[in-house]
Amino acid sequence: MKQSRRTLMLAGIATSAMTVLRPLHAQSLVPMRIATGVDPSFSAFYIAKERGIFEKNGLDVTLQTGPSGSAMVSFIIGNQIQAALGTEMAGIQNFNLDNNVVVFSEMTRLEKFFGLLGRNINSVEEMKGKKVGVARGTGGETFWLAIVEKLKLDPRDYTVVNLEAPEMIPAFQRGNIDAFAAWEPWVTRATMALPNVKNLRGNEGILDGRIFGYLNQGWAEKNRSAATAFVKSLVEATDLVVRDPETAAKTVSTFLKLDLDLTRRLIANNRFDMRMDQASLEGLQLVERQVQSQGKLLKPVDWSRFVSADLLRQVRPEKVGFKLPT
Repeated sequence: MKQSRRTLMLAGIATSAMTVLRPLHAQSLVPMRIATGVDPSFSAFYIAKERGIFEKNGLDVTLQTGPSGSAMVSFIIGNQIQAALGTEMAGIQNFNLDNNVVVFSEMTRLEKFFGLLGRNINSVEEMKGKKVGVARGTGGETFWLAIVEKLKLDPRDYTVVNLEAPEMIPAFQRGNIDAFAAWEPWVTRATMALPNVKNLRGNEGILDGRIFGYLNQGWAEKNRSAATAFVKSLVEATDLVVRDPETAAKTVSTFLKLDLDLTRRLIANNRFDMRMDQASLEGLQLVERQVQSQGKLLKPVDWSRFVSADLLRQVRPEKVGFKLPT
């Protein structure tokens, strides 16, 4: 009996020690709040979080998701979050609101990712006079503007309805819109969920879209080691996608609660490669011109402040090379 009590007491001490050690370990990690949308183009965030890469590199990361990556970039303002993944337009407009919103890397090239969908419409030509759902300030709007420009459409022929991507399928069902321009997985979900829905145009030959990583510059300057560890974690997560796409797909599928076969396909349709090169910069400049042509550019971009690739250059120098516009 005495031995049994002693064993129980020692077990209790061990349990108490583990309870003490866990908070101490957690306290040694640097807290970060990051955010993005819910599609596989943002895989680096999901994988770094779910596979313990952030924690291994000394970070205690809280990952929030929202209706789109672009919608979450604005939370970098005021350091509400420290980092986000989103499209070019979101980065440019939010930087012009707060110069602490800087781009540190291209993350994903969206090779087969966008779609212009119509319900009971068989061609782009049949869309005249129709209502088109577009999420303002996102890659969906960039895609729609690129379609208008490339196909020489008259924007006055369409009524653009501002909708977040998750709202577009219900809007189709209610008849509030006749078409929408969006990205995966919403493109596939709409074609699977509703009858008479057709993908009228993909982004091949229309738009070479990209996802970029954005940081709060003020936070990064005060927490240089943590910011470097953050970029290092994303490089490791991106390398995993390239090296082991099956493991990446399973991780992303579980995190997003998305069909595994669809996740595999969507990951395969994108190029995951952290870089900041001349093509990256030109992609950003293209969107600046689009926004400017719409009369929505708050002010010209100060490229010397907006592009901040020092962290990526430190972690992976061979992936950085560009000339800023004068």
